[in-house]
Amino acid sequence: MSNSEKLNSVQYVHTISEAGRLLPSASRWNSIELDFNLLPKSPFNEKIESLPSRFSKSIDFNLFVKDKIHFKRFVIIAALFIIIIPALILLKHFFPPRNHHNGSSHNITLALNKALLLFDAQKSGRFVENSLIRFRGNSGMNDGNSSEHLDLVGGFYDAGNNIKFSFTTAYTVSLLSWTVIEYHEKYDHIGELDHVKDIIKWGSLYLLKLFVPPNNSSSASARIYSQVGGNNSNPENDLTCWQRPEDMNYSRLVSVCDISSASDLAGEMSAAMSAASLVLKEDENIAEKLVKAAEELFILAIGTEKQGTYTTNDDCGGKARQFYDSTSYKDELVWGGLWLFFATGNKTYLKYATENFASAVKEQVDSDEGVFDWNNKITATSILLTRIRYFRDLGYPYESSFISSTINTDLLMCSYTSDTKYSKTEGGLILLKPSTNPPLLQYAVTASFLSKLYSDYLQLLRTTSRSCSDSVFSSESLQKFSQSQVNYILGDNPLKMSYVVGYGDTYPVQVHHRAASIPWDGKQRICSEGNQWLNSEKANPNTLLGAMVAGPNKDDVFSDERSQPWFTEPNIASNAGLVAALIALHDPPTGSSNPIGGILGIDKNGMFENVKEFS
Repeated sequence: MSNSEKLNSVQYVHTISEAGRLLPSASRWNSIELDFNLLPKSPFNEKIESLPSRFSKSIDFNLFVKDKIHFKRFVIIAALFIIIIPALILLKHFFPPRNHHNGSSHNITLALNKALLLFDAQKSGRFVENSLIRFRGNSGMNDGNSSEHLDLVGGFYDAGNNIKFSFTTAYTVSLLSWTVIEYHEKYDHIGELDHVKDIIKWGSLYLLKLFVPPNNSSSASARIYSQVGGNNSNPENDLTCWQRPEDMNYSRLVSVCDISSASDLAGEMSAAMSAASLVLKEDENIAEKLVKAAEELFILAIGTEKQGTYTTNDDCGGKARQFYDSTSYKDELVWGGLWLFFATGNKTYLKYATENFASAVKEQVDSDEGVFDWNNKITATSILLTRIRYFRDLGYPYESSFISSTINTDLLMCSYTSDTKYSKTEGGLILLKPSTNPPLLQYAVTASFLSKLYSDYLQLLRTTSRSCSDSVFSSESLQKFSQSQVNYILGDNPLKMSYVVGYGDTYPVQVHHRAASIPWDGKQRICSEGNQWLNSEKANPNTLLGAMVAGPNKDDVFSDERSQPWFTEPNIASNAGLVAALIALHDPPTGSSNPIGGILGIDKNGMFENVKEFS
């Protein structure tokens, strides 16, 4: 080929950043020389050689494409890459990884799905026909009838027995509601938002039945029902009989309290109904009833001259004492006032909470320090007051309480992330209350929840670390601690056993639970038949999916025996803590519509939606 022919087959192009593509060039002196020979030649190629160049500083690279077949392959492959890469990005957007978080080897989504099922298995009353729990039916349909013809049908059975405790029901509703307010986007992302709301609604409707307001301005006629079921004078009762709740045919104990003897229970119920009203706000009728009852109950509780814990009164909480012996009441009243502030925006409730928080801290028994459970709300209240300081600082007259709460919270987080205050088992489980030995898991899961939640708060503040005394902790160290506790529970322990039923390859099969241990075969079994199922060495015929058992002792030892409930019995309060830890650790959804906190899956401002202007 002659030089003139070669020039006729060459297209000169150049590029500038603004164009974003190749442009025809006036001559080879200001261009990159590309010989495509893919398109028909045009007279334009010959004419542009004579045009003056506007780009005098271009360089001639003498680049030729001599093999059109290979070049076409290159263009096709490049085009495929351009198509495939966006497609992969879209797939990642619509199907994000849901199983693991922060390097965990565990399927957090699956564990959470199962943990919520425990509450379905514990439902009392008219059972939902489309429930995923196949070994339960209508039960407790006469609850309350033996006492003044009350309607106390509904709620949750507390544990492996058939007793309904108002205190742990209220705590469960409080905690689950808190998790939805913070992490509703995560619940929605994994398809569990409606499910957890249904659980909260079920418990909330029962709480409304438990509070009977006064007929007049006097609190003397106001009362709370603290317990249904238990050990009464009948030879057949909820403790002597090992029966499925569907087979109960004996009269059930009902315990009742006046407001002055149940300040702690009143505070917890006020908190639960207030928090639930925020979750169930779309159902205005229920939300309004919950707020009204919460306010009325709280005002009565703080207005009585005499106050006390419900288990100190035999008629009120004497039957609950062996299961849930309350040690204080001021922390629940502060807790209730704080949640009423969130539910109503009324700063009178915040004023009560901040002014009485210090005395609640003083009332706390030493063995409960650092613990968040049904009996102690000091740690959780500290974190919520700190939350207000971080994201809705109200200043005077609340600031001193906010600052002290922040100091307490930072000290708590330091105690979780270091070994200076709390020891751990050889397998890594934190020992917040080693004297209980067991159950220990119920304290570990709430510590996991609070530490991960506080880590999210710090990330919202763009704060990488904080200090307390001579120690420092970071958001990363909090996440690591939180994950370690959940990992232990899900199987990363010396026994390689998951303590959540139905999760993992190895988990407890002799769970201390009446309904799970007796075959669901259409036969009704009387009280005297029960011991054969209690003492059976076989696995339960029904799998209580998602139930977190009491767990191992401080030596990481666990015995999977139905007759040892201190190892194998679950309860709703502990599972609420497990759900809280799992949703906090779950990966946030991608492409969140939440501009603030969306990357973390947390709703920064949702808790303040009713908090308006301050004078």
